[in-house]
This record gives sequence, structure tokens and C-alpha cells, in this order.
Amino acid sequence: MTIVTSNHSIPDRLSALREKMRTKAIDGCIVPTGDPHMSEYTSDHYKTREFITGFTGSAGTAIITMDDAGLWTDSRYFLQAADQLLGSGITLYKQGLPGTIRIHEYLMQTLPAGSTICVDGRLVSSAWADKLREDTSASRFHLRTDADLVGEIWSDRPAAQFNPVREYPMQYAGVSREEKLSLIREDMHKAGAETLILSQLSDIAWLMNLRGNDVMCNPVFFSFVILTEDKVELYADATAFAPELVELLQTDGITLLSYDAFYEDFKNVAGPVLLDRDTCSERILGALSEDIKIINDYSPVMKRKAVKNSVEMDGIRTAHLKDGVAMCKFLYWLKTTATKAAETQSAMGITEISAAEKLYHFRAQQDLFMDDSFEAIVGYGPHAAIVHYSATPESDAALQPRGMVLIDSGGQYLDGTTDITRTIVLGPITKQEKTLFTAVLRGHINLARAKFPEGLSGANLDYLAHEPLWQMGLDYRHGTGHGVGHYLNVHEDPNRIHWNGRNAIPPMPPFAVGMLTSDEPGYYEDGVFGIRHESLLLTVAAGETEYGKFLGFEEVTLVPFDLDGIDVKQMQPEEIAYLNAYHERVYQKIAPHLNEEEREWLRSATAGI
Repeated sequence: MTIVTSNHSIPDRLSALREKMRTKAIDGCIVPTGDPHMSEYTSDHYKTREFITGFTGSAGTAIITMDDAGLWTDSRYFLQAADQLLGSGITLYKQGLPGTIRIHEYLMQTLPAGSTICVDGRLVSSAWADKLREDTSASRFHLRTDADLVGEIWSDRPAAQFNPVREYPMQYAGVSREEKLSLIREDMHKAGAETLILSQLSDIAWLMNLRGNDVMCNPVFFSFVILTEDKVELYADATAFAPELVELLQTDGITLLSYDAFYEDFKNVAGPVLLDRDTCSERILGALSEDIKIINDYSPVMKRKAVKNSVEMDGIRTAHLKDGVAMCKFLYWLKTTATKAAETQSAMGITEISAAEKLYHFRAQQDLFMDDSFEAIVGYGPHAAIVHYSATPESDAALQPRGMVLIDSGGQYLDGTTDITRTIVLGPITKQEKTLFTAVLRGHINLARAKFPEGLSGANLDYLAHEPLWQMGLDYRHGTGHGVGHYLNVHEDPNRIHWNGRNAIPPMPPFAVGMLTSDEPGYYEDGVFGIRHESLLLTVAAGETEYGKFLGFEEVTLVPFDLDGIDVKQMQPEEIAYLNAYHERVYQKIAPHLNEEEREWLRSATAGI
């Protein structure tokens, strides 16, 4: 059996894959989650890991050898993966737990030295492939990246979908693609590059002032770009472009070429070539001649995209006003439902999944709303302790009028992208929960009210968010902040806030006016509860003195923090003053867009403490 379909059992699919491996003299096959653009979400065509394992979660890596098979995934999916892998012959390896063997260790223990390992080089970054070679160097494995073995046996594989591409209007973009191309060419010249390769879809969408719908929650389209001093070649599916859009692109000097022609054309580019090995696939690097000089750095498009122009900043504020209205309507509904359930000693009638659906409903009522910016995280009680929890029908918990629920969600609007987390008290909570709720909030406020000299990065400021927890000997094991796109990806490089970025290569960039970054400290008690408070911060000018220019943050998210979780005695006067001022601003901005009952609730929810 060499060809199988989605109707075959997982053991049959594994048998067909092993037969294919045998014919190609391959000892181990790695099947990652991903696509050729390192996208956060995977379209059906590229779900090879799901096909070969039967596991439908959004994260995981499979390894198949002639005698064994394993799947590595994180804590969000332990229950789901255990259920879906039952009877498949695939062993579940729970990432993050003590004693779980790491992928490279598994390979070295399972396969003899000199074995040949295969991974589809389109689906992993060049940096990932280099790290695997480094980690397994003692076993002298031969790594092949030129074959899609699962694709070769998958006969009913869904075709790649290329949805319509549309022009992103200047009223939202603020800067024309001609001007953007001119600026990027200046950056290339300064870097000493003859050619720039773009494979990250958000970079291409921003540079071209185009948007699409090929990746869930991200308004991007499958494409590559080769940019030189005198050419702009856009590799995409021509059927996704209306004739008038093709004409517009041609007028701007952009040649539209076949998406599938990219890898062949790329072999002929002139060096030096500027690309980012963390976002560029191993397949791309493998296509270059060995004598071509590679300049490995953040894409200049990524750097420019991170600093929003004045039109984008205005759009960000408008989008967050609308998102604040949706969130406040949702919180009024959630809190009043919990109160009524407590009073009548009845069930709330809300689950994690239905709460996410209700929130989507309120966002969809807002002007220019397009979609969620990511899959909403609604984690009640112990589920909130799983940092990237995703409710499934099997795990969908009923909300109760007690404890806390963590809601991390966001929206895509034509004029901006939002990302917000609020931890909501549904009923009685413990003294410990209140103490930690307040400590996390204090860290959030300390970062949001920061004023600092120009030149500092997120590595310099991260202490502000951690300090209340560190003083208690506690911590959270995730970054404090990430960049956010403008009607683009909700997770956007290169700006971020994390203390370990001090030694990052390339270096973490300093904050600049116009950068949009999340502020999201948290605390998680495994199996008990989780707390996270997240708003988006827009970097703004904060004055100039004889010591230079200073910067600060504008908290553009307009949603109250739950006063029911705060222990005021823990807070410093300046933290109380900031919170009261922020809540008053939330009320003044949001109240005019609510009905009378909602306004009364918001007045109480933003009362001074």
C-alpha cells in the first residue's frame, strides 16, 4: 500500500508512509505543524501532521521510524491527543513535563548513528534545521529536506486554497506601496544586499498594501517576493487577483508570477541576499548556491511594519474603541449572568465555548469588524492555568458563579488589530487568588505607566511587570509582551518584552514611537487557577530634556479590570491613581456607546478605589 486516503485508518497511513520511507532509504520522518511561510495557523492543504497521526490540535510534531512513532504536543492538548491517538500505534510525549524526552534525544536514542532523517524543508525554518543538525551532530545523521513524504501518499489531500486578494485602501494604510518599496530599497542598500527575499506573509501584505484570507485569523495571502533594485516579483496565484488589481500592481512596477515558480526562480538570484533564517524556510536556503553571501537579519519590512504611521495609529485607537464597546457589552452580560445565578442558586448556562461565541457576536456588531485575530482562549478555573488553553468539545467546562475565568481574545478590524485578556471574578475567590490577582495587575500597571529614555528595549523594561511577583518569589513562564500588527498578524515581530532578550541575535530592537506591544503579565497555579491581565500599549513621545528624548506608553485597550479581584491594601498610591484615571477614561470613551443598563454597570465597574 503506497497511496492512502482520509478514510484509511491511522495504522494503514503509517504503513504506507513506512513503505515510502523504505523505498527512499529514509530511517526517520519528522512531520511538523506548519506551512511554507511559518504561519501561526495551518490551512488544510498543509495539515500533514494531522493526516498521519489523526491528532487535530493546532500544535505538535510527529516522528515516524520503521518500528516506532511518537507525537509531541503541549499541555493544551494532552487529553485530546491521548483520546485521538488511542489505537494508532503512536506514543504521546507531553512537552513541558519533567522526564519527557526531547525530540532530538528521541532521535538519537531510537536511530543508529548515520541514519537518514527526512523533513519537508518547506515547513521548517532554516534556523530550526540548523538547530536539529547541531543537537544531533553526535549521531552524524543525514538530514534530507527535499521531500514531502506524507504528501506523496495522501491521495485525497485538499488542494491549496488561494482566496481573493484585495487592495488595502490608503485611508487605512497611510503610506503607498511605492513609498514603502523606496524605503525598503534604502534599507537594503545600507545592509549591503542586492536581493531581499520575503516569505513571511504579513511582511508581503504590508509592503504591497494588499490583504487576503488564506490563513485563519490572519488577513494575508500565500505569496513570496523577490525584491532587487530594479525589480519587484510577487509570486502568488493569479486567479486570486482581479484584472484591475493586476493592472494597479503593474503600474507600480510589480510583476505577478506563479506561486509555484518561486523555488525555481529563486535559484538564480544575485547576492548578497538579505533574509531572516528564523522565518525563512530551509527549502529556500537549500535552493541558494553555496557561494552566495547570506545576510541574516530581521527583514527590513518587519522593522518598518512594526513602527506604525500616524494613520495606522489613529486606526488603532478607533479599532480599540469599538473593541472596548464589544468587550464591555460582553462583560456586562457575563457578570450579570453570574450574579443572577448566584442569587437563584442556579447554573449560569454558559460554557467556555459558548462564552467565546457570545463575545464574537458582540464584536461582529462593530463597524469594520472582519474576524477574530486569533482563536479565543476562555479558560475557567483550572483551565486558566494552561497558558495557551483552547477549549474543545471534550474539555468545554461549564462556568459557575464562583472562582475566576480568564478570557484572552482579539478582533481584526479594517482599521486595526486588537488583543486583550481580562481575568473575571464570577463569584467568591480565595485570599490567595485575590493577592495574586492584585500582584499581576500591579505589574501590568507598572509597565503601562513607564517613562524611559529612547534606546531601551523590552529586555530593559520587563522587570517592571515581574517585580511584584518576583518580590514574592513567584514568576510566570512566558514573555510579557509581543508586537501586534495593523490589520495583520496579532503576533508580530520584532518588538517584544522579555528579560531574556538582552542577548538576542539579532538584537531586540529599541522601542520607537508607533510600536504596538502587548503588556500581559500573569500567574498560574497548575490545576487550580490562572490570572493574566493584558492590554495593548502604543509607544508615544514623552518629552525631551537635557538628557535626551523620553518615551512612554498609551494604553489603547479600553476595558476595565475587575475590581472584585483587587486587594487595594497591596497597591501603591501611584498605582491606584493610574488605575482610577484609566478606568475614568474607559468610562468616558465607552459609556456613550452603551444602553442605560450597560452604562450603569460600567459606572460601577470603573468606580474609583
